[in-house]
Amino acid sequence: MSWETLCGMTALQMRAEMEAGHLSARELVDAHLAAIAHWNPAVNAIVTLDADAARARALVCDEAQARGEARGLLHGLPVAHKDCFLTAGMRTTWGSPVYEDFVPTQSSLVVTRQQDAGAITLGKTNMPEFGAGSQTFNPLFGATRNPYDTSRTAGGSSGGAAAALACRMLPLADGTDMGGSLRNPASFCNVVGLRPSPGRVPQLPNGAPYNTLTVAGPMARTVADAALMLAALAGPDARDPLSIEQDPQRFLAALEHDFKGTRIAFAPTWGGLPTEPRVGAALHAQLSVFDALGCHVTEACPDFSGADESFHVLRGLAFAITQGPTLARERARMKDTVIWNTELGLNQPGAALAQAERSRAALFSRMHAFMQDHDFLIGAVSQVAPFPADEEYVREIDGTPMNNYIDWMRSGYYLSLTGHPAISVPCGFTPEGLPVGLQIVGRYRDELGLLRLAHAFEQATGFWRQAPVKPA
Repeated sequence: MSWETLCGMTALQMRAEMEAGHLSARELVDAHLAAIAHWNPAVNAIVTLDADAARARALVCDEAQARGEARGLLHGLPVAHKDCFLTAGMRTTWGSPVYEDFVPTQSSLVVTRQQDAGAITLGKTNMPEFGAGSQTFNPLFGATRNPYDTSRTAGGSSGGAAAALACRMLPLADGTDMGGSLRNPASFCNVVGLRPSPGRVPQLPNGAPYNTLTVAGPMARTVADAALMLAALAGPDARDPLSIEQDPQRFLAALEHDFKGTRIAFAPTWGGLPTEPRVGAALHAQLSVFDALGCHVTEACPDFSGADESFHVLRGLAFAITQGPTLARERARMKDTVIWNTELGLNQPGAALAQAERSRAALFSRMHAFMQDHDFLIGAVSQVAPFPADEEYVREIDGTPMNNYIDWMRSGYYLSLTGHPAISVPCGFTPEGLPVGLQIVGRYRDELGLLRLAHAFEQATGFWRQAPVKPA
């Protein structure tokens, strides 16, 4: 088979072909290296690559299978890790000049869990400096471009992962999400990005282990592949104080489900946020899919009062914890938005922190009550379609100015504050051919139910199959 055919398979299809002996890990790695050679110069998604180590690991996988040894959940599947995850022996930069030459001696738990499951690390994916912002660019590697229009951004902060998936350079990828960084790039690149519940995927090492805003999670081209990746990443670890004591094998359960009578709330603008009309049009065009599934869709939205102030204060606190020491040493080499966010956290009064926690508690209470009357909540992932890659962030939406570099991502960070799992699934395209994602929010800690509804929507629409075409 050609590399295009091999890389066009889903991760589950690749896994089945290897298990049947029709495909080797070495063939799969070589196919994806060919895809990277073909696509990466155009989109700049993979920023560090170790082909030799990947081929050596693939040989080990094939030899183990030949001996009849047990196969891991991700046996032989190529992956690349977001450049914020420590990868032993491989450069890890956080997209910052501060760490341009940093090679760690240990790996993050997210990386080791994939490798222990048999995945083969190819390299690292691009991200904005220290993950700040939903636009992937940095002074070390430049911008990651959207595979569907390379003049546009792939989103962020897991933008390299999303673009690599869309281009079939990877079948699976990992990422992080504080204010939308798994969901926004998935929406912009026509792939799937799941923000799990805090603690679902333990994070180690972690300088802010009690921070519930930032989570790690899976990205893939299909919901079933994302469920496979989640099963490999999830599971308790006593070193993470938030980790959830629940068997991750639950995410390998069948995704087919009868949704007759399911109550869905539709919040097209999340309570009045400025939203591009072309984004809203793409969402409205697919509401009939839920009707066909037997769902009852009503327009309703939780009360997000106080969410903006609370998120900015708590985000600032997280930046102060993680970046404060770096700022003290390396201010001249740090991005202005990272400096702004870190200083916000360092300088804000205790009264602001107290009010932020009160507002978050009230929001969670309102969200819990809302989700007793609705099984799921749906709306836009991003308030805008992919914007030009040379714009650092969105400065206005439909005539409404944005106050800072993340103001345009309220559709993402509102849900981050609630702690409910949320997923971005392909929902169509704008008239210009730019991808639009649908955000589905599940009940508290109900990732399996969320995956099932997303899978049903994906199977009914099939937008994920529309691959990008490499520019001439």
